[in-house]
Amino acid sequence: MLWSMPASADEAGQTHYAPQGELKKLATYLAAADYRRALDECQRRLEADPSVEGYVHLTYVYHAIGAYLTFLERSERWGAVEQLYLNLSHRDAQDLVDPPGGLARMAKETIQASVQQQADLTAAMATRLDRAATERLRGQQRAWRAEHSQDWWTTVPEAWRGRSGNNPESRSHQ
Repeated sequence: MLWSMPASADEAGQTHYAPQGELKKLATYLAAADYRRALDECQRRLEADPSVEGYVHLTYVYHAIGAYLTFLERSERWGAVEQLYLNLSHRDAQDLVDPPGGLARMAKETIQASVQQQADLTAAMATRLDRAATERLRGQQRAWRAEHSQDWWTTVPEAWRGRSGNNPESRSHQ
């Protein structure tokens, strides 16, 4: 399964795995609040090896973006909302000379609505592939979120990391 979770067979009898390094990259991107790269990492993984886990992990990143925005709003950290907007919209060197603009509060509303739509879409795709696996992974997410309600979005659930020690050294409160 994706990102070092225990193996399970899909309907075709194939087993999905991902190198531990991919999980470490994703956890690092989440800790840095580099959500564009976190999304890119999940997309790249889905393109290379489509799986229910891939869709669930992508959904998790979308939810993490929404949670981070809520955290920033409650903390009234509008400068950080603008930074997130730039992180998500910056793609290449052209953005350095023609930067995307936007007011922080409008950006927050736009991003939150978009990530919720994308999360709903990818969650539905995961469910279509394997309802039982999707529910198991969502259960792991719910437990993780409940246990780390103040900063769950800064890394991936512990159940996904296994026992290989790929946790970021410290989880920072963005």
